[in-house]
This record gives sequence, structure tokens and C-alpha cells, in this order.
Amino acid sequence: MKLQEKVRVFSLLFILSSFFVTAGSAEDKEPPVYVEADQMSSTEAANSVLFKGNVDAQQGDLRILCDEMTVYYHSDATKDSKASARQKIEKLVCAGNVELSNEEWLGTADKMVYYSDNRQIYLIGGAKAWQNDNMVSGERIVYYMDEGRSEVEGGTTTVVGEGAEKKEQKSRVKMTIKQN
Repeated sequence: MKLQEKVRVFSLLFILSSFFVTAGSAEDKEPPVYVEADQMSSTEAANSVLFKGNVDAQQGDLRILCDEMTVYYHSDATKDSKASARQKIEKLVCAGNVELSNEEWLGTADKMVYYSDNRQIYLIGGAKAWQNDNMVSGERIVYYMDEGRSEVEGGTTTVVGEGAEKKEQKSRVKMTIKQN
């Protein structure tokens, strides 16, 4: 492996860790990030790294499982050794059988997008989130990390009726709250 490729892989792992960073003081040492996949490829022109096949990414108690994960990063920030990890990553896109979990909650969807600049997570396509026995589902769940709030949206699906007639059917947000 060429030196430039080694530097890029090291930069990627540093960048990827910014997604998993938990809130804490600057003095706290961050746990290591572990990523496993069937394959990995880096595209310098697109400033991205693709992990494909049985992706399993973990840091501390946070874990992402998916079919593929693409990390997009700011090209200028990777050259700046003083840039923080959060400044280096632009977005993280996970597709296929996405599961995002920690000790207290689990989120699933067809796709997940994390935007570093505004610290928002989007679960898209059959999105569901559980906390203990409580569950909410919709077409899309948006989590605003800095505000500690979320929004759940329904969606529309196309239903084929008799005679190949197509109708749009609205789906609603659903929630289950179990009381002790």
C-alpha cells in the first residue's frame, strides 16, 4: 500500500470517528472506532470512502450495521492537521438494512444520512425507533443532535388496484407507548 493510501485510510478512520463522538469534555479520551466490512474502496476525486458488505461500525456503545456505508469528507479539512474530526467529515450515508443502536435505543431504516455540519441524522424509508418497549415509526425520522429533539413524518405509497389502477395512499406516523 502506497504511503498516500495509508495516510488516506488513517484520515478516513479519524474522520469516521467524528460521527461516533459522544458529547463530553475535550479532556475525555474517545474510545477507538472499529469498522469491519467485506470490502473498502477510496475515491480521491469524490473525497469518499465506501465500505461494502456486512458493514459493522462501533465506538463505545454506539453501533451501526448496514449493507454499505459511504463517508464523504471535506478535501481541504483533511489537509489541515488542526481541523477537528467534526470539521473533516461532510456526511455519512448508510444504505440497506440500516440499524443504529446504543444501550438505550435502536433505529432502523432503509437508509441513514448523517450531516456533520448541522449534526442531523435522517432515517429514511420504513424508519422505526425503539427506546425500551416504546416504538415510533414513519417514512422518515430526523434527529437534531444539538437540540435533542426528533421529528417523525409519514409518507405516501403507490397501491396498485384492480385493472392496474394506481393510487397514492398516505401512511401515518405510528407510536406505541407501553406503560408500566
